[in-house]
Amino acid sequence: MENQESNLSNLKIHPSQFLLLWFAVLIFIGTTLLNLPIASVDGRSIGFIDALFTAASAVCVTGLTVVNTAVHWTLFGKIVIILLIQIGGLGIMTMATLIAFLFGKKITLKDRLLMQEEMNTSTLQGIVLLTKRVLFLTITVEFIGVVLLSFVFVPDFGLAKGIWFSIFHAISAFCNAGFDLLGNSLVDYVTNPLINFTIISLLIIGGLGFYVLMDIIQRKRLKKLLIHSKIVLLITAVLLMFGFLIVFIFEYNNPATLGGLNLPGKLMSSFFLSATPRTAGFNTLDTSALSPVTTFFIIMLMFIGGSPGSTAGGVKTTTVGVIVIAIVGLVKGSEDTEIFKRRIPITMILRAIAIMGIAIFLVILTTTILLVTERNTGFSFVDIIFETVSAFGTVGLSRGLTPNLTDIGRIVVTLTMFIGRLGPLTIAFGIAQNQHKNKGYYKYPEGKIMVG
Repeated sequence: MENQESNLSNLKIHPSQFLLLWFAVLIFIGTTLLNLPIASVDGRSIGFIDALFTAASAVCVTGLTVVNTAVHWTLFGKIVIILLIQIGGLGIMTMATLIAFLFGKKITLKDRLLMQEEMNTSTLQGIVLLTKRVLFLTITVEFIGVVLLSFVFVPDFGLAKGIWFSIFHAISAFCNAGFDLLGNSLVDYVTNPLINFTIISLLIIGGLGFYVLMDIIQRKRLKKLLIHSKIVLLITAVLLMFGFLIVFIFEYNNPATLGGLNLPGKLMSSFFLSATPRTAGFNTLDTSALSPVTTFFIIMLMFIGGSPGSTAGGVKTTTVGVIVIAIVGLVKGSEDTEIFKRRIPITMILRAIAIMGIAIFLVILTTTILLVTERNTGFSFVDIIFETVSAFGTVGLSRGLTPNLTDIGRIVVTLTMFIGRLGPLTIAFGIAQNQHKNKGYYKYPEGKIMVG
């Protein structure tokens, strides 16, 4: 007990601040390595800003790139990128825990607090066991992905290169990163069902959140799942369904997207495009050729993102779910916000509103800055806001703006990716900590304000 108290007292900063620091350190290490001449095919340094952008995109599992990953980087550079993706996707503390397990190092209370913060769980109970299971699940799922992808990549590229491509894309998909070694994402495999459904499965599993996956494995039946898991699955299913319908309906006759495909190809591509904006970044269709309606809906999907405790970004499905449930309850005149015979605490609703509000402010601020810095690039407002939301949601989809960003624009987008990867998470825990700390012994009288 005394040892635990000593460890706790040594934690000078809040775990969320510690994670921010370590993610920044990891990005700096990645920047240094990618800036080396041996990382580039031409034997010259790519430059600090471009190396920083790529490292941040990899660590934040975004997928936006200023150079063609397949062409520009050497094997060394590609290995650095995939390692950054794996560490960034799983989380620094999860990877550190793996090393601790391998070397028999004791997991201290400080480590547990950081793991709790990174896994986005509400309790320390069972956090080490959860982390072990996360590591095992990750290795298992990615291995299955490698095997499935190798059935296509090995015949296409040979044994060694095919296996390497399978490993890279399986990790990139599960971590919702979107980096590819093919040069044009998965456009060449738009009608390949094995590639499509393997990538879709990997990114959906990675985007559900480890806590939900463990809950599904342990409880097995839908009715027995925790309310968190039920909300995640419900919102995920709704978004996938509506995304599929929007793409299928509004791109059906678009000659630049679905128009030239047969019906099975249209159905498969529509489903792929409904899944990939959930922060995956892969594409089988030209995103710059999408209709305005589809583009707008893709922007909304990117903003929402995946689920808490996952490899995905965005404001998260549960944030949107809690706000929608609260609105429905308010319209109905209910005293409490309820779903699945459970009541949602008011503090949780306020936290969701805060995260949503800050996210909207960040997107508006970044878009405004880019409209100024990129005004001479020839790209439209839609292209810029698409890029902004893609960076914030750590998605990686682009309408062609990324390679043409100015140096200031690249720095702004880099910061947006960093905040998008860690911001909502740290905000949620920061608010929770302040709420607990600032509970006073008195309250001011209520003030009446007219809204609406």
